Amino acid sequence: MRERPSRLALYTVDAVLVTAMGSELAILLGRNSSDRERWSLPWRIPQTGETLDAAAATTARDALGELPSWMEQIGAFGDGKRHPSEADVSVAYVGLIPHQTASPRDGHTWFPVANPPLLAPRQRAMVDGATKTLQSSLDQAPIAFRLLPATFTLSELQQMYELLLGKRLHKASFRRALQAAWLVEPMDEWRSEGRGRPAQLFRYLPKKKRRPHRGVRFDFLYP
Repeated sequence: MRERPSRLALYTVDAVLVTAMGSELAILLGRNSSDRERWSLPWRIPQTGETLDAAAATTARDALGELPSWMEQIGAFGDGKRHPSEADVSVAYVGLIPHQTASPRDGHTWFPVANPPLLAPRQRAMVDGATKTLQSSLDQAPIAFRLLPATFTLSELQQMYELLLGKRLHKASFRRALQAAWLVEPMDEWRSEGRGRPAQLFRYLPKKKRRPHRGVRFDFLYP
């Protein structure tokens, strides 16, 4: 990863980049020269005058070759926890990338969120913080949609919500919630999903077209 900062550099910007791979979420890690941890989250020392958002975007683009489809700041991390740099504090961001376009640069690899390799303690805390941020923002931001292609079936959308929540959802309740929130609109396209009738494709409804709606609420069916 990036060279160690001088003691004048008191903070880094780190990126927790997330995609969906099959039935699990994955984070992007790069090879690290540290003797303790072979892998680390992408991170960067902001240049003079560079904003946090700009530094996060550059960090993600350097690792991915593209910008995430959605990115948000998680917060600042420090508390004396070890980081691959010698910086005292790190500001972490979480970014989402659809698996169809997730082609990381050389030296970077996707690892399951639930079973990553050994990370520096501060970056391990960032991964945990990213997971909590995604779950707490799920009913207010188009997070699930940013991990899917432009068109999808309702079954694929439900599976993505379940993956992010770590819980099963009632099919009927899920679709009622979508209808009440005006989150999707149907396309004049269908896709075969094995036996039975082809499933209709949908897309995320642009905000300017959406009617006023209440917050999304789902009834959970725990495994």
